[in-house]
Formats: sequence, C-alpha cells, structure tokens
Amino acid sequence: MKVNRFLLLLFCLMVQVAMAQTDYVGSVTKLADHPRILLLKGQEVAIKQTIDGDKTWSQLHQTILAECNTMMELPQLERIKIGRRLLDKSREALRRVFFLCYAWRMTHQGAYLKRAEKELLAIAAFSDWNPTHFLDVAEMTMAAAIGYDWLYDDLSPESRSAIREAIVTKGIQPSLDSQYNGWLKASHNWNQVCNASMAYGAMAIFEDHPALARQIINRSVNTITLPMNDYGPDGSYPEGYGYWGYGTSFNVLLVSALDKLFKTDFGLSQQPGFLKTAGFMENMTGPTGASFNFSDAGVKGELQPAMFWFANKLNDPSLLWQERPYLTDPTLARQQVRNRLLPATLLWSNGLKISRLTPPKNTLWVGEGKTPVAFLRSSWTDPAAIYVAIKGGTPSTNHAHMDVGSFVMDADGVRWAMDFGMQQYESLESKGVDLWNMKQHSQRWQVFRYGNSVHNTLTVNDSLQRVSGKALITSSSATPLFMNATTDLTTLYSDGLAKANRGIAIVDKAYVVVRDELQTPSTEATVRWTMLTPATVKLVGTTKAELTQGGKTLLLQVQEPAAITLKTWSTTPPHDYDAPNPGTVRVGFEVTMPANTKTAFTVLLIPQKAGGQVIQTVPPLPLWPR
Repeated sequence: MKVNRFLLLLFCLMVQVAMAQTDYVGSVTKLADHPRILLLKGQEVAIKQTIDGDKTWSQLHQTILAECNTMMELPQLERIKIGRRLLDKSREALRRVFFLCYAWRMTHQGAYLKRAEKELLAIAAFSDWNPTHFLDVAEMTMAAAIGYDWLYDDLSPESRSAIREAIVTKGIQPSLDSQYNGWLKASHNWNQVCNASMAYGAMAIFEDHPALARQIINRSVNTITLPMNDYGPDGSYPEGYGYWGYGTSFNVLLVSALDKLFKTDFGLSQQPGFLKTAGFMENMTGPTGASFNFSDAGVKGELQPAMFWFANKLNDPSLLWQERPYLTDPTLARQQVRNRLLPATLLWSNGLKISRLTPPKNTLWVGEGKTPVAFLRSSWTDPAAIYVAIKGGTPSTNHAHMDVGSFVMDADGVRWAMDFGMQQYESLESKGVDLWNMKQHSQRWQVFRYGNSVHNTLTVNDSLQRVSGKALITSSSATPLFMNATTDLTTLYSDGLAKANRGIAIVDKAYVVVRDELQTPSTEATVRWTMLTPATVKLVGTTKAELTQGGKTLLLQVQEPAAITLKTWSTTPPHDYDAPNPGTVRVGFEVTMPANTKTAFTVLLIPQKAGGQVIQTVPPLPLWPR
C-alpha cells in the first residue's frame, strides 16, 4: 500500500510538472530529412548565390575553406581539462565541426567530410563531456548534433551509431539529472547556451528517440524564456558585451533552427526586448573598435554572427554597420577564424551586399532593465568621433563588477577612458579565490579589476559599492549640442552619501562633460573621482592634466570644485592572484565633504581638435535637456 501511494504521488507530481510545461511540439513523430538543423537540404544554393554576387562574402567563404585546410594538420582533440573545465575543447570541437561541415556541404570535397567524421568520432569516444561544468557538455553536444545532422547521409552506419549514442548518453541524458541541470532555473547565459545545445541534440536524433527529443525541445522553449525576460524592456543585456556574444548567439541559434524546422519559433523572438537587443549590441562598440567592456568582458570587439540574423529579421541592414569592418578589413577578417560560429554569418547573409550598408541614424541609445545603459556619439561615420557610454545597474548581476556609474570614452581614434574588463577565471580559481560569491564582503571584490576603485566612477570613504544598490538611467536627451544621460547612484553609496547623481554629456559634438552632484549625511565623506586610462598623464596644474596617446592629446580639466589637486594612482595590483596592468594609470582627485553639505564635481574631457572652446558654467543636472 505504501509503495502504491508513493507511485501515485510520484505520478501526480510528474503530471503537475508536465502541465506546467507547454507542449509546443505536440504529437510530431517525424521531422524533415537530414540535414534539418539550421541549414536545410538544398539551401546551400542561396548561399552560393550570395558568395558569387559579393566579393566580401566570397572572401569570407574562402577564409573558412582555408582554415579548414589548416585543420587537416591539427592534432586530434583530447579530453584534457583546464582546472574544472573542458570548455576549450568543447569550443574547439564546435569550431572544427561547424567549419568542416560547412566546407563539405558547400564544396563536396571529400577531405572535409573525412576530417569532420574523424573529429566527431574523437569526441564521441571521450569518457564523458564533463557534466559538472555543463557548458562543456552543451557546446560538445551542439558540435556533435551539427556534424551528425549535416553529414548524416555520408556517414557510415557505424559512425552514425557512435555519434548518436554520444549525443544521447553524454549530452542529453545528463541534462535530465538534477545535479547537473541547475541552469534550467538560471537567468543568464548558461540557460541560453545549454537549452539551445540540448535542443540541437534532440533535433539531430529525433527519429530514433522521438519521445525524448520532444521532451527536450519543449523544455528548451519553455525554460529559455527565463533569461530572455532580461532583454526587456529595451534590449539591454545585463551581462555585457562578451556574454551577449555568448548567450544571445546561442539563443539566436535556437530560434533560427526552430523556425527553419517547425516554421515557427513558438513566439521566442517576440519576447519583450529581444529584437531590440540588436540596437544594444551595435552601440556597444566605439569608433576605435573597442567595446564598452563592463562586467566580465574583453575590450577587443569581434564579429557577431547573430547580428546578421537580427538584421534579416528586422529588415534593417544598418544594424550591421559595426560588423562591416570585420568582413571588409583583410586583417580583421582573417582573425575571425577563431570565432566558432563564423559559418552562421553566411547562413544568415540572405543575399546582403556588404558594400551597400548604410550607417544608423540615431546617435543616442538608452536601455533600461537589469543593467541600464546609455551610449552617446557625435557621428557614426567619422573615425575621430566622440563616443561615450555609461552604465547603471548593480554589482549583484551575474558577472558584474563594481562599475556602476562607470564610463568609457573614445575621441580622435583613441580610447581615453577605459575599463580593464575581466580577468581569466582559471587564473583566479587556481589560486583559491572565491570568485563566484557575489556577497558584499566576498573575496570577489578584493580582485583588483573588479572593485570600484579602478573603474571610472566614485569611491566613497575608500569603500566598496553596495551590492544591494542599483542605479537607473534617470533622464536622457539627443539634443545635438548637449546630448546627455543621467543616473542616480545613491543606493550604491548609501553608507557614505545621502545623494549621488551623475550626468555625462557630449557638448557641441566637441568634448565631454562628466558631472556629479553629491550630498553628505550627518557625517563627513571622502570622495575619490577616478578615470582609468592607457594614456600618458602629465599634470599641468592642480586642476588640469594632459593625456597623450598615439600622437593625440586630451585635456582633462576640473571646473569644480576649484580647490582640488589632481593626482595619479598606480594600477599595480596588491595580490599575487591579480593580473598585471602594464601601460595604464588612474587619474583623478579626492575631496573631503563636511557633514550635511552639497557639492558638485564637474570634469571636462577635451580632445585636441576641440580647440579649447568650452562652456564656462555647466548647469546643474536638473537643468540638463531631457
């Protein structure tokens, strides 16, 4: 009787779980023949027409083929982890398989088929795909799924069996184990990458395991909406540039594959803010080609294949203005062969003529959400244009730093105000750093690059920003002569300040203003204003500093308070686990504010070509155009 009651209870629980999941796939028992994932049978013809009709696409195609020829001489991948991760092997497996399978389908040269099959059998023979760090399993599964599906008719029965078995036992089945699938409840890139990859595995093996495949596809569509909620309302991606390139790209891979296979993406692309996120990514890169690398990101920009899907979906080729150099500049184009998703760029090219791309129209982009941001620029076409970007948000967001209120700035083709960005995780984890604890007093915030003192923001009483705080973009204006955005930083400094507001503006399309309006509580506060720069800094007075870099000059001028003394601080880190930071320095000033007082910091960043003509009095933030 007890056993029967247990079984009944278990059955009821399973029914409840099933009812909570929408059945998108329904009673589908048969899918289109292989290849069925992302690039259907016969769709190579359209890509060949695109290649034949545009020199840039032809060059990219040849670059991919040349890289595939290089792969022929590479040693076989082995299951060797770095720390707790197998991820570098999984990513390389995906890169090799995607490139080689693309080359085979486009040329039918047997060498590409043979090498792709060799890669697939090698990873299929691994003892496992490291489920304790499930991103490793995800990318390996996607590699195996694309290879299995795209080469299906040309693989031997023995190879098909081995690869299919690996997809099921080393990919999909571990995703059903609760000790490995915590990402199903995650609101960040893990959810997107893992769900997309498991769905690819399910699509690949559908005819052999239809019930399992339907379960996985339904689960992916149901649960990927959790991180997709974070794109609302305007498209800002809370984890920044690098993880947009990861999470959003895999999200697009899923949406595109569903749409190709089922003639619908089950409403995923219509999730609030998702289609708007293309605007976010386009604006994340300055005229120098460097990204606004807040949170865990690298400063270097890169080609984003997903942007081509967005451009097609929205019928807006101007979204690709920032992608253009990565295809048209021969040096940059060759560097893209490390991008494991590069073939998807051609899959989503849709006959587009790269030479006919036009620049975006808007020079101001503002997005709210978990990490509010504002991007301002004086021009899209002038390589010497001014670009300044500022972020709000909270340090408690996944992969966040204590960089709330921080900004970056380009002018005259130089990045003047910079962000270190991320430090490689293994370099910290291997030394026992408690890196993923986001609490206020976590060791994470002792990592030099992660604290607010090395970001272009404020430090109050030599203390950290509050993890529980959050800053919104409170106002903005695209007024050409005073383009601006403001943010309220008060909750980030609630231990030391009663009020903290920051505004940033491009004035007359010629220079930048950074203004902070602060108020102390019933105790005094010492506030430090800093800007991190790769330039050489020469202090030319108590309130002026001359920055030089690449033959260009920028004047940093403090208008108020008058009684300050500019200084510099080293970027040599204090711990042996910190990464070195050569060629950088912090410049700024400190002010001790008495209790119950108000003050304003007004700093001008004046490029050489501005000619020294600047506004004499910057108005208070409430009077800025809105």
